[in-house]
Amino acid sequence: MRYLLLRALAIGALVASASLPLASSAAPKAHPAPRAYPDAVTQHTLVLDGRTLHYTARAGTLTLFTTGGQASARVFYVAYTLDGANPNRRPVTFLWNGGPGSSTIWLHMASFGPVRVVNGNGTLTGPPPYRIVPNKYSLLDKTDLVFIDMPGSGFGRILTNGPKDFWGVDNDIAAFGQFIQRYLGTFGRWNSPKFIFGESYGTTRAAGLSWWLAQHGIGLNGVVLQSSYLDADLDYWPNAPIGGGDWPYVLYLPTEAAVAWYHHMVPGFRSLSDLLAQVKQFAVTEYLDGLAQGARLPSNRYNDILTKLHRFTGLSEQYIRNSNLRIRYDRFENELLREHGIVIGRLDARYQTYSIDVPEETPDWDPTDAGIDSAFVAAGNAYMRQTLRYNPPNLYRYEIYNEIYANGHSWNNSHNGLNITNVTTDLASTMTYNPALQVFSANGYFDFATPFFATVYALNHMNLAPAIQKNITYGFYPSGHMIYLSVPALKLYHADLERWYAKTLQHR
Repeated sequence: MRYLLLRALAIGALVASASLPLASSAAPKAHPAPRAYPDAVTQHTLVLDGRTLHYTARAGTLTLFTTGGQASARVFYVAYTLDGANPNRRPVTFLWNGGPGSSTIWLHMASFGPVRVVNGNGTLTGPPPYRIVPNKYSLLDKTDLVFIDMPGSGFGRILTNGPKDFWGVDNDIAAFGQFIQRYLGTFGRWNSPKFIFGESYGTTRAAGLSWWLAQHGIGLNGVVLQSSYLDADLDYWPNAPIGGGDWPYVLYLPTEAAVAWYHHMVPGFRSLSDLLAQVKQFAVTEYLDGLAQGARLPSNRYNDILTKLHRFTGLSEQYIRNSNLRIRYDRFENELLREHGIVIGRLDARYQTYSIDVPEETPDWDPTDAGIDSAFVAAGNAYMRQTLRYNPPNLYRYEIYNEIYANGHSWNNSHNGLNITNVTTDLASTMTYNPALQVFSANGYFDFATPFFATVYALNHMNLAPAIQKNITYGFYPSGHMIYLSVPALKLYHADLERWYAKTLQHR
């Protein structure tokens, strides 16, 4: 969940040499993995809309292999499958979080699985004990669910070279591709309708993986992209398309306005939708043109843009002038409520904590982390070890984050011959190669990590044929990066996905 590496990816290229050691489809023949802790299989029930679902939970690992047949990693996952369903008709969805470096405990324990951790909705959750409740917003009525932890996280462990084998865009895609191949073969799901679901950097993985799977003969029915990070060139790079780095200010502005509205800093608008309609229009017209002109912008137009930025963001005109009309979101987190000594969240700007150093420019931590981390760590460990009965004695902890965070390993951004990652080309290729593929883009209004306006821009610039572009469906919710942290937003999100799955599968 601590997607701080996204910011590092956007500010400086973390380029390291990488190889592609993972097998594409060949069966491993040598060097079996050391004996793993056995899978735990348990039986459960869940009541959804008055219907009792009987399902099986399997917590365990699948082993990945190099092209030479050497075991390279044991990847931990938890699968929920509906009992008695025909595997050739029953959909299966593979889900993961991002980072890169994060486990999938966040999606697993709070979104669409059969249980949910009760957390503070935009407020601090507080100390233990924490509650785990049946999830009435689960998607188990529509699809089997397989939550996958990336190599080195969760209860999974890397068996070979670690960073050399896994820490990079292409290696990561290949690892997840091999996992899906192995799962389909191990559990007889080759002919099932197939979906993939990624959050944050998980959308980078999902978009790239969609094309990898297509090239390996695995067709998808649908892709869910939550809080997307698809084109790093739209973030804070010195060589961004306009003004030597001005483009992000345009794409982050609607999120800044939405956050200011949430914190009651922009009076005079009837609703959030009314505010955003005006801000989005201003951003791609007057603001875009004004920033592009740079020093040639006439003073009267400069002042007009400044006045509108003040009205839309709630920041003082002097602060906006000092910033030369360019407000970085990380500074906005400290500035919006600075007079109250309050810092707002990056992942979810509804969360807030007091600042220790009020004059500082950017936050020391993300209030979102302070609001939820301990609840997920404690409840997740208790659930998997006690309820699912996966409790390996030699692994004293479930790794929330892998070595990318712990040891500062570099992530190889190279993809498609570029050092700045852009996976929109992969997604466009997949959608054109498979014109029946449906894409659902889910976005939180109060998310600074992956601003919704940038996602819309990226998905609208994939050069798709109009008949294929219409296969993209959008959902926008009054929440942050992890949309499901707000139960009212989760309810809306769930309803949208229920309809989307039904529509996607109606001809199957």
